[in-house]
Amino acid sequence: MTIWNLGSINADHVYRVPHLPEPGETIAAASLSRGLGGKGANMSVAAARAGTRTAHIGAVGADGRWAVERLTEYGVDTRWIREVAEPTGHAVINVDDSGENAIVLFPGANRHIPESIVGLALAEAHPGDILLMQNETNKQRFAAEIGSKLGLRIVYAAAPFSVAAITAIMPQLDMLILNAIEMEQLHIATGLVPGPDMGVDTVLVTRGAEGCVLFDAANGHEPRTFPARQVNPVDTTGAGDTFTGYVLAGLDRGMPIEQAIDLATRAAALMVMRKGTADVIPDLRDVQSF
Repeated sequence: MTIWNLGSINADHVYRVPHLPEPGETIAAASLSRGLGGKGANMSVAAARAGTRTAHIGAVGADGRWAVERLTEYGVDTRWIREVAEPTGHAVINVDDSGENAIVLFPGANRHIPESIVGLALAEAHPGDILLMQNETNKQRFAAEIGSKLGLRIVYAAAPFSVAAITAIMPQLDMLILNAIEMEQLHIATGLVPGPDMGVDTVLVTRGAEGCVLFDAANGHEPRTFPARQVNPVDTTGAGDTFTGYVLAGLDRGMPIEQAIDLATRAAALMVMRKGTADVIPDLRDVQSF
């Protein structure tokens, strides 16, 4: 099977700072590193490193050819990434001494993915494949509608959070992954909670160092809590994306969701112990031995 990821591709500029700056505050960074990132790219790399065939659907500018080459090196199928006139998306990431981060995104090419390439990519998908999306690209609703007709399992990682974006594709969703803050925002805006009224079979709410909570139709949408592995974090950037990629890779390989979550929890724990994003996502061998 295959995970088809309609996802962003960014150049990450990571600044190590003593603390996250307050409004109006100027601070000096201790270091600067650059690498591959974007929620979409992170998830594609994680799924590929977890041993699943992963195809990325996206766009870069002429300045982003290196990013496509890097994704290919990491085992991602990049045939459906197109070069467009807009510059490649990028992120300015501040990481403090406790590992917490603050991120500013410039979408760039990520918001200009051609509709034609989405259709061409999904024409090669098969029933039972997974279609993964986040809210850093365009054409989400178009892809969800096609994927639903083709019998794909539609998964949405609801970040950056937007009520309009999530409600536009909710009728097609089989699985929704979001953090506790995003779940609260969704509830305030719509009154919905995980359950039959939401119409999504599986809802996975991540809670950072506290683990995650699973609501699935197979268990009557009763909440089931899974603890996180306790480690000393140095950088939380990309940990949630790593978790998502590993969960879906596990499901794609036929794991029960409980086992997939355990695998993903270990991957996320390893990730927060490393500095960087897509370039340092752990591979399956490291995760299994952790």
